[in-house]
Amino acid sequence: MSEVLPASSATAVENPDLARAREGDGAAFTRLVEPLRRDLHAHCYRMLGSTHDADDALQDALLRAWRGLPGFAGRSSLRSWLYAVATRTCLDTVESRGRRALPVDLGPASERAVVDGGPATDVAWLGPYPDARPGDGGPAGCYDRREAVELAFVAALQHLPGNQRAALLLFEVLGFSAAEIATMMNTSTTSVNSALARARRVVAEKVPERGRQRTLRLIDDARLRQVVADYSTALERGDADALVALLTEDVTWSMPPMPHWYRGIEAVTDFAVRVPLTSCPPWRHLPTGANGQPAAACYLWDEGAGAYLAWSIDVLTLRGDRIREITSFVDGAHFPAFGLPASLP
Repeated sequence: MSEVLPASSATAVENPDLARAREGDGAAFTRLVEPLRRDLHAHCYRMLGSTHDADDALQDALLRAWRGLPGFAGRSSLRSWLYAVATRTCLDTVESRGRRALPVDLGPASERAVVDGGPATDVAWLGPYPDARPGDGGPAGCYDRREAVELAFVAALQHLPGNQRAALLLFEVLGFSAAEIATMMNTSTTSVNSALARARRVVAEKVPERGRQRTLRLIDDARLRQVVADYSTALERGDADALVALLTEDVTWSMPPMPHWYRGIEAVTDFAVRVPLTSCPPWRHLPTGANGQPAAACYLWDEGAGAYLAWSIDVLTLRGDRIREITSFVDGAHFPAFGLPASLP
């Protein structure tokens, strides 16, 4: 990730866009922040676990930065300063809204399909994050960047207090030093190091198998596309045998905002056969990518609308070339962030 401005104030003053922005030139400010916008947004998502919250936090952070730009003395890079503003904005949100969850955080797995359960509306649910599109930086969106938004990692972050979450992300994902983080968070280096130690223990416990991007690198793109295509085809055809052939023995399937979830091939098969494969209207799917992982956008036929309507983003976590976890984010409101249509004919 390149610096927008070098650290020295003498050089920073020489940047014409910075000078113009300080004088109230909005276009100059946009040029300054645009190279970092995508990465700042991803940082807000990792902090908050929601694309919608990340949208709001980034907008708020950039407004704060715009208003506070005259006070930016250039003692650090503009990148550092903007991340400090964004982090503090996210910490305010964490304090007021709390953490987001997945069904696995709420209770044990169900052994049999729950066919009459409804969504849990009193839970703040973790949401999916769209993969970088072409032009967003780096080949294939940059493996390291994708790894930093993996679903299991972002879910684990939600178990951390805000200050630990921020310290871990700023240090391990964004590469700031403990001393820089202490300045950004108005605390001591000792406090930052303590927060990092506690955060690492929790994340290691929650995500013992970090770095699934290294696994995905061993599977060629054609095979990844085929897994998504085979998963989609099995659902569209109601083919239980084809679906089961794609799964590991210890597979899990969860569907936020539905609180019930399933673990193991027997329970997952029971759910799949009794609900999506037989009880639901016809399906259609589009391939997509979420949280650096292969995913399918699921559309469900609606007789009244005469079309397939956006239903869920199914994120597929792989072990080798088989599906280890299916996380179906059931809400058509997720689709616009992915650049996906609300319906299919």
